[in-house]
Amino acid sequence: MRCPFCGHDDTQVKDSRPTEDNAAIRRRRFCPACGSRFTTFERVQLRELTVVKKNNVKEPFDRDKLVRSIQIAIRKRPVDAERVERVVSGIVRRLESLGESEIPSAVVGEMVMDALASLDPVAYVRFASVYRNFREAKDFEDFVGKLSGDKD
Repeated sequence: MRCPFCGHDDTQVKDSRPTEDNAAIRRRRFCPACGSRFTTFERVQLRELTVVKKNNVKEPFDRDKLVRSIQIAIRKRPVDAERVERVVSGIVRRLESLGESEIPSAVVGEMVMDALASLDPVAYVRFASVYRNFREAKDFEDFVGKLSGDKD
């Protein structure tokens, strides 16, 4: 593993342990060249996933991008980081189990919407406002009105 600080190719593993959900191995590493310490995560990847955007541009699936999107939606909300990790792992497993290597971005977006709906209602509305491209306050009113209507 290459050191992210100095680029040295030969780092040492000091500690390994499974993550809380046993979906990954967390490794603490040490670089003998610069003395830095850093953490890596090792996950099982069933297949290489490619996201096909609305304009047909293809890009490799990026788990970190998925995490960042969800973290933006839940910013300043009482959502545990462990729950976010479980949600992300669940979405990735569902994507891998679809059996397709190319996945439309709309499928990923809908999975995130479903996950956020059960995770936090404010985060759900935040994400929806960007994902569904709300342009005015009425768009929010309509969306939240539909949410309220679902619960009655």
